[in-house]
Amino acid sequence: MMSNVKHKYRSFKNINLLDLKRLAEIAKRDRYDFFNKYPQWKKAFQNRVVCIVLCQGAAQHYTDNKNGINDFDVYTFYKKNPNKKWYAKRIKSYDFSDPKFGQSVDKPNFIGRRVDCLSREIEIIRNENLVIALRRYLKNSNTKTAICLSKKSVVLLEPKCGYIVWKKEII
Repeated sequence: MMSNVKHKYRSFKNINLLDLKRLAEIAKRDRYDFFNKYPQWKKAFQNRVVCIVLCQGAAQHYTDNKNGINDFDVYTFYKKNPNKKWYAKRIKSYDFSDPKFGQSVDKPNFIGRRVDCLSREIEIIRNENLVIALRRYLKNSNTKTAICLSKKSVVLLEPKCGYIVWKKEII
C-alpha cells in the first residue's frame, strides 16, 4: 500500500543489480521457509512460481532515481492453481542486512531497510510470456493489489533480474 513516509526518511541511493539479486534471495528464502512450515501450500504452489518482482516505491526509485526508498516490497507471483486459492494476506518482513540504504523508520533494530515479502497468484494463459501476463494483471485486474501496484513501476528480480516490466512516470 502507498507509503506516507516523509522525503527526509527515504534513501535516494541508486539500486544496483547486486541489490536486486539480494532481494530475490530474500524472497526465495522466505518461500523456502514458508513451504517447509506449511507443506500443504508447498504441494499446491511450489511448482507454480512465475516470477519475483520489486514493486511500489523502491521499484519506482529504480526506474527514476527520484522516488526514494522507504522499504522494499517484493512479490512472488504464482500461476493460479485450479484446486487451491493462494493465501494472499500473508506478509513477512525481513532485514535487507546492508546499511547502504539506511534503516526503515519503523524498524530501528534492522541493519538495513525493511523488505516485505508478499505473494499473489495470477492468471497465465497457456504458453504466455510472463511479462505479458504481468502487464495484463497490472492493467486489467480490479483487485486492490493490482490497482495499487500499477501506480508505480514493477521490476523483475527473477528471472531476467533488472528488467522493467512496468514503468510509471510520476509527475
